[in-house]
Amino acid sequence: MRLKVITYNIHKGFNLNNSKLILHELKNLLRTIDADIVFLQEVQGEHDSHKNKFTNYPTESQFEFLADTIWPNFSYGKNAVYPKGHHGNAILSKFPILFNQNIDLTLHPREYRGLLHLEILIPPIDKKIHLFNTHLNLFHHDRIKQFKKIEHYINHLKLNSPFILGGDFNDWHLKLHSQVMKDLNINEIFIDLHGQHPATFPNFFPKLSLDRLYYSGLEPIEAKVFYESPWNSMSDHLPLYGEFELKND
Repeated sequence: MRLKVITYNIHKGFNLNNSKLILHELKNLLRTIDADIVFLQEVQGEHDSHKNKFTNYPTESQFEFLADTIWPNFSYGKNAVYPKGHHGNAILSKFPILFNQNIDLTLHPREYRGLLHLEILIPPIDKKIHLFNTHLNLFHHDRIKQFKKIEHYINHLKLNSPFILGGDFNDWHLKLHSQVMKDLNINEIFIDLHGQHPATFPNFFPKLSLDRLYYSGLEPIEAKVFYESPWNSMSDHLPLYGEFELKND
């Protein structure tokens, strides 16, 4: 069975300079991709001021608005909480969610981070798969500490089923990548299929490779970045797309 996955930092639903709300355009674009699973970072769960400022701001949370009827199953990990609202990571899924947990990766109050973990069931082949969505800090020494927490958590699960670890790793110097692959014994789909990480930031002229789709127990089929318009005028990042073959052993 083919499994289509996207990971995307949506910049709290605004364009690069925060001048335009892009949620409605984003919703339509995501539907054209028709992914089975969507990893989202910087998702606004609530923001009182935005509701008052923008007439077309959704009445529900951003992840509920984007999921709509296409992804009936979703989970949100609230990481950053402030007087006007909160934001974090979210996963949208076409398949039932069996388990969800949000792991706090916050190291200091300026960067609230987390790891959202789901276990889902793929009914057509009666197969379970684990999903991990994260957004790491801007400084490398912080990312090392956060990855150690992720490594400890995942290894402690002693998984015997396939899993995907995706998100915004902020690892533009590629210093963390080899450690992730070695310590978790996983692969990265763009490295396997194209030999290098794609640049995903900034969206209009991408130079930095921040986003990742690591995997275990699946076969990589296709990997690409949506560089073209209108993706290059949406969030500050570009989305990664990966397609995997999931076998019913």
